Amino acid sequence: MSDCLFCKIIKKEIPAEVVYSNNVVTAFKDINPQAPTHILIIPNKHVADIHELSSENDCGEIMAAITKGIKEITDCEGIDESGFRVVTNKGTEAGQTVFHLHFHILGGREFRWPPG
Repeated sequence: MSDCLFCKIIKKEIPAEVVYSNNVVTAFKDINPQAPTHILIIPNKHVADIHELSSENDCGEIMAAITKGIKEITDCEGIDESGFRVVTNKGTEAGQTVFHLHFHILGGREFRWPPG
């Protein structure tokens, strides 16, 4: 998708602090971090959201690469032992602002549920 912010990051048309990358996924630091560690991991292929994943667009390969990436990133960032949160949003009411599937990896502070 030509006007997608994350597609432009993958194509290196927009700079980002990439921390992990392979032929299926790319991960980079969030420009508006909500935790000391806040990294986004995205498929290199444009997929709008989690509902768009299917066998036709390599769902298994994408999710396996995301899962492997999360493990490697959290190990490297040193948040594997202390704990971390992984979140994805689907739709504007859930807070999705960039319509390219992405998972937020958040760590480095305590998270409580319910919030507050």
